[in-house]
Amino acid sequence: MVNTGQALREVLDAAQDASPVEAVQAVTRELGRALGATAVSFLIADLSGRALVRLTHLPLTPDSAGGASRHDREHVGAERLHGEESATVVPFDGGPAEQAIRSQQVQVVNAGGKGWVVLAPVTERGEAIGLVELTMPTQPSASQQAEVARTAFVLAYVLIASRRHTDLYEWGQRSLPFSLSAEIQRRLLPPALTCEAGAFTLSAWLEPAASIAGDTFDYVLARDELHLSMTDAMGHGVASALLATLCLGALRNHRRRGASLAEQAVAANAALHEHLSSQNQEGFVTGVMGRVDLPTGRLSLLNAGHAQPYLARAGRVEQVRLAAGLPLGLFSGLEHGLTVVDLHPGDRVVFVTDGMLERNAETVDLPAGILATRHLHPREATRALADEVISASGGELADDATLMVLDWHGEHGRDRRTTSGAEAHRASPRS
Repeated sequence: MVNTGQALREVLDAAQDASPVEAVQAVTRELGRALGATAVSFLIADLSGRALVRLTHLPLTPDSAGGASRHDREHVGAERLHGEESATVVPFDGGPAEQAIRSQQVQVVNAGGKGWVVLAPVTERGEAIGLVELTMPTQPSASQQAEVARTAFVLAYVLIASRRHTDLYEWGQRSLPFSLSAEIQRRLLPPALTCEAGAFTLSAWLEPAASIAGDTFDYVLARDELHLSMTDAMGHGVASALLATLCLGALRNHRRRGASLAEQAVAANAALHEHLSSQNQEGFVTGVMGRVDLPTGRLSLLNAGHAQPYLARAGRVEQVRLAAGLPLGLFSGLEHGLTVVDLHPGDRVVFVTDGMLERNAETVDLPAGILATRHLHPREATRALADEVISASGGELADDATLMVLDWHGEHGRDRRTTSGAEAHRASPRS
């Protein structure tokens, strides 16, 4: 029987004693030791959203010492190397690893003569960070599975804290290299793409075009308010990414000053117009900004020339007709009106950029797709809808495809009912 208190103390001590680069490995190693595992590893979520990446630290030892040489290791499957660090992509294939992420439940697999493999999701407020994989000599008991799940939850916080000090985990997640514009765009996104709270669940996803096209999204939670935005800067590449940076910076700056939605839009418009005029350039940013009053569920929306959002309610999907407004940056002194939507428990609101509606994807029935994915957690619904657009576009997006899914549960102030970082009753069913 595992002494839960002692095991947790040893795990936390291992995390604190190790360097940020080694903290996750130290925690997984301590977990394996406490449970008598024969092997243990951590798999981080790939930035594609469609795979996991096994991270391993393997010192490069001479062949004469029994280790693999650099030449040998560089030719092993999909393994990427960076000094002594190894990252191997494990694509989702519908198997136990993917099911653990989707269902947010521990999966146990009989590996025959090799023992039993335990797969536990590493999750924080619904954000699927990765997976812990342990190989055990005998079938794990219910208490052992629960211990793995609890430690995996602790590991989420260890990784969140450690990655502030190192590029290791970011490198591991990048199965494809980033362009400069993609690097800028990545830095604009919120640190977590998913957030579960008592009254709502939110998840967003950005599927980049080959030449980054300036899409961004943002959200932040206050005590009684949820703030969100989605913007799309004109053009492609670095120029578009810089416009997006200026726009989002202005919105965040004035939001943090307590400005209203209208005041945020005025500030972003002024910053963009001043910059473009000083450079004798033309450009603009479309956007939709929102604020949810959490006690009442009242959603206030401001539209600046952006695609209309969708509302799924009671088995139907309809566009929310927002008050028209011009894109930001075109003229000085722009003003925008507000549209108010009273959310009902069970509602789903989907925000999109025009990349989800572009002509190469015109065969996609987006309202039907929203309805068909209504049973999925927003985390999986965003990927499924983006996959439809990618498929219809022949795998080549002409524009960034971005969407944000907001589920409204109501009952602001209630505590979540969680299991190891997730509300299991809201997770996607096993496929």
